[in-house]
This record gives sequence, C-alpha cells and structure tokens, in this order.
Amino acid sequence: MTETRIKQYLKMAMRAAEKARGKCSPNPFVGSLIVKNDTVLSQGWTLEYGSDHSEIQALKKAGKKARGATLFVTLEPCSHYGKTPPCAQAIIEAGIKEVYIGISDPNPLVNGKGMQMLQEAGIEVHCGFLEDTIRTQLEYYLCYIQKNRPFVTWKTALTLDGKYAAEDNSSRWITGNNARQFVHRLRGENDVVLTGINTVLSDNPLLNVRLPGNHKQPLRIVLDPLLKIPVQSRFVTIASSFPAMIITSPAMLKTQKAEELQQKGVKIETLQCRNNHFNLHEVLQLLYQMKYYSVLLETGSGIAEAFIKAKLADKIIFLYGARILGGTKSPLPTLGIENINQALPMEKISCRKMGQDIVVTAYPVYQA
Repeated sequence: MTETRIKQYLKMAMRAAEKARGKCSPNPFVGSLIVKNDTVLSQGWTLEYGSDHSEIQALKKAGKKARGATLFVTLEPCSHYGKTPPCAQAIIEAGIKEVYIGISDPNPLVNGKGMQMLQEAGIEVHCGFLEDTIRTQLEYYLCYIQKNRPFVTWKTALTLDGKYAAEDNSSRWITGNNARQFVHRLRGENDVVLTGINTVLSDNPLLNVRLPGNHKQPLRIVLDPLLKIPVQSRFVTIASSFPAMIITSPAMLKTQKAEELQQKGVKIETLQCRNNHFNLHEVLQLLYQMKYYSVLLETGSGIAEAFIKAKLADKIIFLYGARILGGTKSPLPTLGIENINQALPMEKISCRKMGQDIVVTAYPVYQA
C-alpha cells in the first residue's frame, strides 16, 4: 500500500477520533478504520471512560467482514486489562491481517507491548505515520502520561490592539457570537475550567457550556485561598446542576461558609498556600490524581502570568475581536520581561478567521 493511501486512511481515522474529543478522558480519544479490498468497512472512536475503545467499535461494526482486513488506528492498541479488555487481543481474535498505527502509546502499560502482541500473532504491524499531527491531536493525553499532569490551555479574548477590557473595566463583548460559541466548545472538550477568585468577584462568570443540545460539562474550579466567593455568585448558584469545586486553604474547611457552599453542591478541596497563593504544581498534581487530563484557564492576568512563569501553560489561544480600545489593560502587565531578547518565543502558530474575529493558537517555548 502506498504511503499516500496509508496517510489518507489515517486522516479518516483522525476525523473519526474527533467525535470523541472531550468525551472519554482520561482515555485518549482515538480513531480506527477497517479497510478491505480498498473499501472502508467501518469506523470507530473511543466511547466514554469504561466503554469501548475505538478498535472495538470498528470491529463490532465490521463484524465477520473484519477477517483478513487491514486496521488503521491513530494510537497503538492497548495490551492490558483496565476498565476494558486489551484491544490487541480483540484485533487478533477478529482475524485482522495488517495494522497501520499513527504513533506508539507512551503509557508504560502499553509502550510497544500492543504492537508486540499483534506481531507475535502473525499480524503485520507498521507504525509512524502523521506523527506530528497525531501528537498534536492527542496533546492532552500525551501530557497527562508523559508529564504526570493535565495539559493546560490559556484562553484570552483581546482587541486587535491587545487589550482585554476598556479603562472602566467593561469587557463584554470583545468578540462576536462565533468566537463565543468556539469558547463554549473549548470548555466542553476540556475536563476542567479553572479561574481565580478575583475573576469571580469582578465578572461573576458561570463557566459552563451553554450550547444547544447535550454537551459534557467541565468541572468548574475556583482558586480561592480565603474563601471569599459569595454564596450568591452565579458560579455557586448553578453548582447543583453543573460540577463545581473550590480549592481553598485548610483553615477555611471548617468554616460555616464552607459548609454552606457544600450544601449548595460545591466540592471543597484544600491545599497549603503561601502569601495567599497556591503552588500551581500542587494544583495540577491534585487534578492529575483526580484523573483530569486537560485544564482550560479562564482567568485574569495574575493566574495567567503565574502559570506562564511556572512554565505550565502548554498552549495559548488568543481570540482577537475586530475592534481597538487603546488604554492600559494589557493581559500580562507584570510578566516581568524587560528586554525584547528575553521575550517568550512561540511555535506551531495557527490562525483562522471566525466571523469578524481572528483566533490565533500558539505554543510557548520555555527555556530549560
């Protein structure tokens, strides 16, 4: 089979994987394609955690026709028992004769073992196609496995001249409806939407997904060391219907305020803080232990700067509204970079138009 054809089928598998984005963590969202005699028999994508992986879905749809067929899958099939049996064993039992894999799985429970199982069963295995593209698609999962923490995206809306608000602090709406819907989809694909208490006090946000139809709701988290959040805030008011958690200092846990918040459906977690600031590595470690693999920051400048200074912001999404404001409201006013030669470089820049607005995605390149 030509490399062009292989990549074509793997791109189809990637498109199938997108149907599972945000719906199956901490499992990776993977796509599979079963092909026989140059005809696509079936497609599969990862279902919610504890349900079928993409390979199983594709095999079930293909049925007996899968015998002697070729499987294309974006990530190496698993080889271990977890919530589900090993996909590699199901592939062998289905009679698949050849497998093309986008990238190997760095999970220590897999990490080549899936390919080895297939090869030992006499299946031809080929790995290493569209690797950069698939690694970007699976960036949440790969960060979770390789760095033992969730992947962090900072999203910010700015005017074309880089201001997040007017001088009177008004900021609604910088961007248009298309960009705002994009943000809701972004919330839906992340496990966690995180903000700080200052944002809650100034903007009173909901931080949930508000789109037509049924959508997975992220866990909404507020970093609030002194438990200043008003019980009447919109964040708290909807906590019985939309997951909510506050991270505060241990001294706040026994207070009446904490009890009131818990009665309204807010989960309380505690971490030690210093000068009313949390160690962000500890925040992410807490979320890692809770099996969350992606975090969307919807914060003011203080927390955004702290994540960047700690080299923990993995991706930045700038939404530029089609207007200018002037003034002093810069999104990172105290980042502390004084010389252009010290500016934080960015890579893998992508840009697209969304209505009248522009969305720029970039990845910070931190110095070791």
